[in-house]
Amino acid sequence: MESRCENCIIRQFNSLRALSKEELKKVSNAKISKKIKKGDALFSEGQKLDGVYCVRNGVSKLSKLSSNGKEQIVKLTNRGEIMGQRSVIAEDYTNLSATAINDMEVCFIPKEIITTTLNTNPYFSLEVLRHMAHDLKEA
Repeated sequence: MESRCENCIIRQFNSLRALSKEELKKVSNAKISKKIKKGDALFSEGQKLDGVYCVRNGVSKLSKLSSNGKEQIVKLTNRGEIMGQRSVIAEDYTNLSATAINDMEVCFIPKEIITTTLNTNPYFSLEVLRHMAHDLKEA
């Protein structure tokens, strides 16, 4: 499962494609590869995240609890998508929960790497903005 970000095809599907080789090496050295079992939570609504999740394999549901206690599925995330970037960048609590629909492989990228790269690479910042704008439009 361990893979170097520089060699990972998945990054072409998200904002990580805007990173330089050196930046990708930093991400690769800092990331943590995780296996998530079907039904397990990656994060819960109201949680403070200290990084983002890049989906290598599998599908998760992003959901929100309504005022009457019912779960509303907002989105399904697939291979290549990044989860948690809004709350990490805004330094805010998550407004959604992420739960694995099937067994998943994800890469957890620490917040420090994301924020440092946002501050130093305008192409990455623009890509992140584009993805967040797309998610907002879909929502």
